[in-house]
Amino acid sequence: MMFVKKIGDIIAIQLSDIDSNIYIIGDTVIDTGTGFNFTRLYDFLKRFKISFEDIKWVINTHAHFDHIGGNGYFYNAKIAIHELDAPVLEMGDAEKSNAAFFNGKIRPMKVEKKLKDKDLINGLKVIHTPGHSPGSICLYDEKKKILFSGDTIFADGVGRTDILGGNEDDLINSLEKIEKLDVKILMPGHGELVLENAKKVIADICKG
Repeated sequence: MMFVKKIGDIIAIQLSDIDSNIYIIGDTVIDTGTGFNFTRLYDFLKRFKISFEDIKWVINTHAHFDHIGGNGYFYNAKIAIHELDAPVLEMGDAEKSNAAFFNGKIRPMKVEKKLKDKDLINGLKVIHTPGHSPGSICLYDEKKKILFSGDTIFADGVGRTDILGGNEDDLINSLEKIEKLDVKILMPGHGELVLENAKKVIADICKG
């Protein structure tokens, strides 16, 4: 599966089945995929007259390799991630990043901003939603009611908890937190986007 779409001021990119969805808003990127598909990403960015050097911030929803592997391509950008997942990037932790699962390699990265619950970054509210990983976050645009949900919740299900750092009880609590939000559009870490009735989709998944 592969796509590039423009929804309002957001460019949504899916490079492959194993890459996370990548979202670009102005000079900010949310998640960067595995980094395995540089040429495809370059071509998509060129289509919108964006270069790697234009990006000033990379926000990672969590520290798994399929979301952080392409961070280094945005060489002018500062990296932001929740404080509980930040050490995975700073130490280049191959185990906790699940790099081996993707046959990838991770190098230590500098984290410029360690995020906490309720922080605001580039107009987005940080919502700490552990469960898939200890430092998993969602990013919420309160004005436009858009939720970038990482691997916490998708259009058709929720994130895995049977991996290192996963916790089912934490995920249940995180889903309860998300269900209370007024969300019109859901932009998950993988799979299809939910461009209408997202609150109902979230409620149905949480009940299931």
